[in-house]
Amino acid sequence: MKAIVCNEFGPLENLEYKEMPDPVAGSGQVLVKVEACGVNYPDGLLVQGLYQSKPDRPFIPGSEVAGEIVAVGDGVTDRQVGQRVVAYSGQMGYASMAAVPAKSTFLLPEGADAAEACAMIIGYGTSHHALKQRAQLKAGETLVVFGAAGLTGIAAVQLGKLMGATVIGVVSSPEKGEIAKQAGADHVIGYDNLKDEVKALTGGKGADVCYDVVGGEAFNAASRFMGRNGRLLVIGFASGEIPKLPVNLTLVKEYAVVGVFWGNFTKAEPDVYHANMKELFGWWSEGKVKPMVADRLPLKDAQKVLEKVLGRGGVGKYALIPE
Repeated sequence: MKAIVCNEFGPLENLEYKEMPDPVAGSGQVLVKVEACGVNYPDGLLVQGLYQSKPDRPFIPGSEVAGEIVAVGDGVTDRQVGQRVVAYSGQMGYASMAAVPAKSTFLLPEGADAAEACAMIIGYGTSHHALKQRAQLKAGETLVVFGAAGLTGIAAVQLGKLMGATVIGVVSSPEKGEIAKQAGADHVIGYDNLKDEVKALTGGKGADVCYDVVGGEAFNAASRFMGRNGRLLVIGFASGEIPKLPVNLTLVKEYAVVGVFWGNFTKAEPDVYHANMKELFGWWSEGKVKPMVADRLPLKDAQKVLEKVLGRGGVGKYALIPE
């Protein structure tokens, strides 16, 4: 098979596109002929050694694969050769073949797009968990979404609207603003004057929930525009700056700062995770949510795609397609 290999942590240009032995479906696994590999922001951090987990080297990055099952391992009774699935692979995603635990796979609806299916795993899975379990978002509340034109941001906008919230999308350019509007945002603003604009849009009340994948100065503004009983969700630091929380504001304004780590959630509460995914796939098949696939590029172009995603130039979902 062809694969992208990280031999040692370092610059993205050190990634190697090479021939590797085909994996074998072990006990409890299925072997998937990959139609699409999902690209995520943490993938780029991982290969540079900048992520919180550091796998043994060499390794194949990438955590989402969608395609057709071509073999099943011992003990697998609920999956069959010929079925199309999407899976959270943990690693091994940037390849033309992947052996993944059968229990991590989800059957695809008839005719489902493989790239969109990948978007449903981490991108939509993170936003759904963040809003449903961590924020407990309620109909009628106001949700502020940072990075509202990125994959998780688009997901948060769509899911927030589906849950009955008024959604304020925050973006870094007019072009991204149009994407946030298309996703369903009620209001779209930039990062300048965040505190004043959110206060104005909420009649001085402040945000009930803020979905923060940016950190840095955006988080600092959020810590000042949160409303009473609000929930400020800490999801990522795309700005590259991990902010410091002025805890006196959480005291006087009475809001909570809530961490969101989807990977930990999937391990700690597997039953809830699978129930979430069932709900998400149901909404997707019914057309209630729709991932935006920005581009589908050859697997060998993984470096270029990661550079775009890490540079905050990407919008929606990027997928790598094995040749």
